[in-house]
Amino acid sequence: MVAQSNPRIVWFEDIGRDDVARVGGKNASLGELVRALRPKGIRVPPGFATTAEAYWAFVQANGFEERMRRLLADLDESKISLEEAGKAVRGLFLHGDWPEQIADEIAAAYRQLCERAGRSEVDVAVRSSATAEDLPGASFAGQQETFLNIRGERALLAACRRCYASLFTDRAISYRKAQGFDHMSVALSIGVQQMVRSDIGGSGVMFSIDTETGFKDVVLIDASWGLGENVVQGIVDPDEYQVFKPLLANPAVVPIIGKKRGGKEQKLIYAAGEKPTRNVPTSKAERLAFVLEDTEILTLARWAAAIEAHYACPMDMEWAKDGESGEIFIVQARPETVQSRRQAAAFKSYRIVKAGRKILSGLAVGDAVVAGRVCLIEDPRDIGNFVDGAILVTRTTDPDWVPVMKRATAIVTDHGGRTSHAAIVSRELGLPAIVGAGNATALLHDEQEVTVSCAEGDQGFVYEGTATFETETVEVGNLPRTRTQLMLNLGNPAAAMHWWRLPADGVGLARMEFVVSNHIRVHPMALLRYDELKDQAARREIAELTVGYPDKAEYFVDRLARGLARIAAALYPKPVIVRMSDFKTNEYAGLVGGAEFEPKEENPMIGFRGAARYYSPRYRDGFALECRAVRRLRNDMGFRNVVVMIPFCRSTHEADRVLEVMAENGLRRGEDGLEVFVMCEVPSNVILAAEFAKRFDGFSIGSNDLTQLTLGVDRDSADLATLFDEQDQAVKWMISSVIAAARRAGAKIGLCGQAPSDHPEFAAFLVGCGIDSISVSPDSFIAVKHQIAAAEAARKSEKAR
Repeated sequence: MVAQSNPRIVWFEDIGRDDVARVGGKNASLGELVRALRPKGIRVPPGFATTAEAYWAFVQANGFEERMRRLLADLDESKISLEEAGKAVRGLFLHGDWPEQIADEIAAAYRQLCERAGRSEVDVAVRSSATAEDLPGASFAGQQETFLNIRGERALLAACRRCYASLFTDRAISYRKAQGFDHMSVALSIGVQQMVRSDIGGSGVMFSIDTETGFKDVVLIDASWGLGENVVQGIVDPDEYQVFKPLLANPAVVPIIGKKRGGKEQKLIYAAGEKPTRNVPTSKAERLAFVLEDTEILTLARWAAAIEAHYACPMDMEWAKDGESGEIFIVQARPETVQSRRQAAAFKSYRIVKAGRKILSGLAVGDAVVAGRVCLIEDPRDIGNFVDGAILVTRTTDPDWVPVMKRATAIVTDHGGRTSHAAIVSRELGLPAIVGAGNATALLHDEQEVTVSCAEGDQGFVYEGTATFETETVEVGNLPRTRTQLMLNLGNPAAAMHWWRLPADGVGLARMEFVVSNHIRVHPMALLRYDELKDQAARREIAELTVGYPDKAEYFVDRLARGLARIAAALYPKPVIVRMSDFKTNEYAGLVGGAEFEPKEENPMIGFRGAARYYSPRYRDGFALECRAVRRLRNDMGFRNVVVMIPFCRSTHEADRVLEVMAENGLRRGEDGLEVFVMCEVPSNVILAAEFAKRFDGFSIGSNDLTQLTLGVDRDSADLATLFDEQDQAVKWMISSVIAAARRAGAKIGLCGQAPSDHPEFAAFLVGCGIDSISVSPDSFIAVKHQIAAAEAARKSEKAR
């Protein structure tokens, strides 16, 4: 039988995004997906919608309109409370009778849906879709109800009545009032959509933009077992995946730059009886497994990119995986309403200067820092106890919490991911939040003075007491153009995407050791020789960190490749220079399991470090893991913009040995466009610059070490601090000499040190020498850009004279 639409019932394929006034934002978008994107291979479950006309017919048939107006007027005049008004209006709908014709039409459409599915009573999701919802300027997220696993005509009509009533939940009334919508001008459409059996599969939420930084080239996917309400409401800590969009068109690469396994402690499944769904604990195997395979992650990411391209704006989507067929479906799509409206020309940067003891951590939402007093609310019944201006600490939030969240300065929750209710509403309200902290309600207490920091990457931290922090508004719209390239020094993958708006010419220094120490934490040799470890505490910690990795060395390669990928993605396709590990022996020994593999040295600064390690039997196998990670980053993930750099290379003989070992591990200079640079931080690099230039594509001057070894001064010695000067004439001679030698040899040359940030005249000196690039920390970028422009202008003026 061919489904027929009428003024009160329309099938998804007969509506589109221009039909918001008839079927609300949610259903209009579902229709758009079915009509325009299902033909392109994006799977969307079939269904139909009741129209606004059906809603008004229900209201008029029952004579509700005048009573609704009176109740809402009494609320506006404070004659009755919000709770009283909402309960009274909902009561009207819940006790109203269906007009016979509309009930018959809904039942008939349901029977047609059953015929399509080949079942006598197909299970459906019954979703509310208000005519003022999912708009670019107001999301109305979670304001009305959804009912899952509804079967049979009677159950469907009962669920539809409850949908109508949910237009007047307390939270919906409050939200409309805050957004300036007239209650009596908003109607409700009901979407009836065939269920995807995600109760025995998985589901989640997906954004076509990074939700915290607004970085437009990433798809963010959250996933958990069972029906999707747990992810949306923040009841579970989901898996999180990040995919780099610009490389999705290349079928030969897998640009998944982030994979984080969530706790997923419970799942929402079908239930028999009065309640159609129930939460049950997940198994240990489910908690330890990822919900999605890589191929499924890529499929969803490609769909997200296609949906975004069709709508011409960043999108917020819900998806579900059918546990019976294994197929994945998009079940909702709406415009993203926060990052897409942010001003691109300026952003505020926060920096912690001094903080107290770190109490806890979780996922950071936003990028601000807030200090204040805790207001702990464990039970929703105690919402009335919230103190205005406090930091709200609770287990999780749902739409009923929105009025309280508006009065908070920051939010901390035990549970939830980046797409949970708490995260979404916090972004919309412009509040910093930490979600999925695990034990915030156990560790924090009422009136405790704390600082909530979301300014340190994707991990947020709660510090004891009031921290000292700085804020800076970074303007990027009118920066001058310069011949000298200005690049960034980055090490923290979690924070890399925060700086995507800066018009940098690439990353001049990506510190591999930062990724190892913060995201891996284990010495690579301890992973390779795990069975030989004598330190039992280290063995236990490694076993815990590498859960899900049968091959412990793969843990190192996988986490290092993905960590570096996030840095490589931030400024793609511009060059990103990754320095191979440059720990000193005492620093390597501080990694988990590292003490058994490192010698004790009197002066690690000029000891067994850098290039010398890479071909040494003591560390050669560990270096092979680093090479595997970079090879995966460039070849398997597609980041051919990555340049490799070798630190502390003392001689040309050593350079030859390192290049040979790299080639043995699949990193051959010149192959697949691979460039290899060398740090210039030892005087021999300057003296033999022409010879080094034959072996490397470029130099990066490490001014700290070069100053130390040129002047013979320990840079960490307080007694010699006045002698350590990067602007000493001997150091400047070294720098100018190597720049000249590099230019004669046709090699690239840059500097990655702090001096240009601290001393404007040093930047002018480098420009005068003809350096190709300068790389600085992000917080110095604007100032140094102006310094370079001024230096170039002065030089041009001198030449003109």
